[in-house]
Amino acid sequence: MSQSTNILDLDTLAQELATIQQTGSKRIALLGSRHVPITHQNLIEMMTYALVLAGNRIITSGATGTNSAAIRGATRADANLLTVILPQSLERQPQESRQQLEQVMHLVENPSNDNLSLGEASHLCNKEIVSRCQQLICFAFHDSRTLLQTCQEAEEQRKVVTLFYFD
Repeated sequence: MSQSTNILDLDTLAQELATIQQTGSKRIALLGSRHVPITHQNLIEMMTYALVLAGNRIITSGATGTNSAAIRGATRADANLLTVILPQSLERQPQESRQQLEQVMHLVENPSNDNLSLGEASHLCNKEIVSRCQQLICFAFHDSRTLLQTCQEAEEQRKVVTLFYFD
């Protein structure tokens, strides 16, 4: 049993090393909390801007806070390298997000989730986002249950996960 565990650990390590060393563009999911101070949003925006300038594709959701900052940074660098996946239809998004989201070229709506709670729809949306990425960068609080669950699921899929805590 321990030998199979070691082989699995080596496979995981090799895959993560290959992803980290990849010099070409990657599909990077960027997710995080809605409740983010403006200074942190500015840092997230700059980081996303730099990631897109380096040729990476960004996948995020449409919430305020972290995701909105990622959208601003990616759009500023190259709007064509940004995909935004919404947990529900555009009409179900907060008014303060809609104006920004209407400008996104690659916008995926999920109107079939309109009958779900935002929490349930967000969980399904995050699963879709993770399925499309090679790497996940997440900004969360220690009690951000949905985001932490998304990180765990991404790790189980052997995605490279970078988790930043605000608290």
